Amino acid sequence: MLAKTAVSEATEQGLRCATGEQIHANICVWAAGVQGANVLGELDGLEVARSRQLVVLPTLQTSRDERIFAIGDCCFFKPEGAGGPVPPRAQAAHQMASTAYRNILHLIAGETPEAFVYRDKGSLVSLSRFSTVGSLMGNLVGGRMAIEGRLARMIYVSLYRMHLVAIHGWIKGLALILVGHVNRVVRPRLKLH
Repeated sequence: MLAKTAVSEATEQGLRCATGEQIHANICVWAAGVQGANVLGELDGLEVARSRQLVVLPTLQTSRDERIFAIGDCCFFKPEGAGGPVPPRAQAAHQMASTAYRNILHLIAGETPEAFVYRDKGSLVSLSRFSTVGSLMGNLVGGRMAIEGRLARMIYVSLYRMHLVAIHGWIKGLALILVGHVNRVVRPRLKLH
């Protein structure tokens, strides 16, 4: 394994490094981090990190214009004393959305906005219908609990359904879940184009 080596290309045989070295692999999982959209670097009056993400205060308001909130992948927030910024994951965006919503209500009511606190609840990776692996609870129980297989898949699906309901509301969220079940029965498992 090569640390701090830039990957220049992903091929059918594996990964090619900027040094020219080829890393042969049957399966590649490439986690390259997050870069904000190019347009974020072109906005006047807003502070942008090297990753082209908007720099936010602990209240999730942008550092140079407190009328603008940024959440999820487009924002860069490094809690005081943390080794790095809040990770670009769905659970972070969901937690940020809740805090931003409450803070907008606080500002409308003339109250002081609250600071965002990220709570790591672990992570799951779904490898399609083949497997699901991950670790749960984050630092809630003093460590991580590794899970895999059917239990991990069941938790992954449950979290995804909760996400649908949170984004779309109960009626549309449940309709999307139902449509997903119908599509699994109706649609072929393999589509050729």
